[in-house]
Amino acid sequence: MARKMKAAVARGFGRPLAIEDVPVPEPGPGQVLVKVAACGVCHSDVHAVDGDWPLKPKIPFIPGHEGVGVVAELGPGVGRVREGDPVCVPWLHHACGTCEYCTTGWEPLCPGQTNTGYNVDGGYAEYVLAEAAFVGLLPKDPDFVAMAPIACAGVTTYKGVKETEARPGEWLIVSGVGGLGHVAVQYARAMALRVGAIDVADEKLELARSLGAEFAVNAHAGDAVAEVIERTGGGAHGVLATAASVASFTQAVAMARPRGTVALCGLPAGDFPTPIFDVVLKRITIRGSIVGNRQDLSEAVAFAASGQVKATVHSAPLEDVNDVFARLKAGEIDGRMALIP
Repeated sequence: MARKMKAAVARGFGRPLAIEDVPVPEPGPGQVLVKVAACGVCHSDVHAVDGDWPLKPKIPFIPGHEGVGVVAELGPGVGRVREGDPVCVPWLHHACGTCEYCTTGWEPLCPGQTNTGYNVDGGYAEYVLAEAAFVGLLPKDPDFVAMAPIACAGVTTYKGVKETEARPGEWLIVSGVGGLGHVAVQYARAMALRVGAIDVADEKLELARSLGAEFAVNAHAGDAVAEVIERTGGGAHGVLATAASVASFTQAVAMARPRGTVALCGLPAGDFPTPIFDVVLKRITIRGSIVGNRQDLSEAVAFAASGQVKATVHSAPLEDVNDVFARLKAGEIDGRMALIP
């Protein structure tokens, strides 16, 4: 008789997740089975379950791409990890390894990639399958709940900060101090950048200050752009836009100084107007920034393991997943949530 495990299963777009007993998957060649200790909740999980994006997951599926736990079983040919090793199971489940993107360190752009919790089952379960070559290695005896968001929020914002090309001592503005942004502030500080923060909630601005932001501005109070330009002495060298808000994207461009770079991490619905005149005359760079590669993940984990970056995480049992989704949609979660199976 096949072993069973508890999992939160999406049976239809826009429907509540169902807590079910499903078969425990068996690792194939190059794969590992990970016993999940916790799985972070990303807003992308909500988009996946609601079918918001053009390329939709195949129903049914198990969401979750911030799974952390220990290796429980090894498939044939696995030598990178051993049973009992603590690991994280990130968004990038697998990439081809041979295309122009994989061979140049850009495997998150691989056209043949598969993604955890989207087109392969994810970590909202007691066990999850992972490709051994793509798991992130965690330090010995980690705080699994604290490390869960690093598998996505951590590596995504760390890569985003790098994509702004801001150098030590220069100004970085983090726009949106939510699950991504509050981690971004810490990575930027750990990378010796001067940090300012923008949000619309005073409690999130206070969180940014407590995490090392030199100033924090309410986007709805007065002229936020003018204040940023004044405080940074002419505008930010880099702006990391993490909020899922079209208005915040437009505002982010206005905050950049000449030759500044705006990296867009958030995924709001719709397009945003680009001020071509300002972009051209100020030589501003606007670029998208997706999750980092495997080396970025290793570096993001190292910052967290050293204590320089620590996500604000609240935990809840897996059975509360639909309530957690509702709170996330309502903007009621401070930092990040992690589900415990």
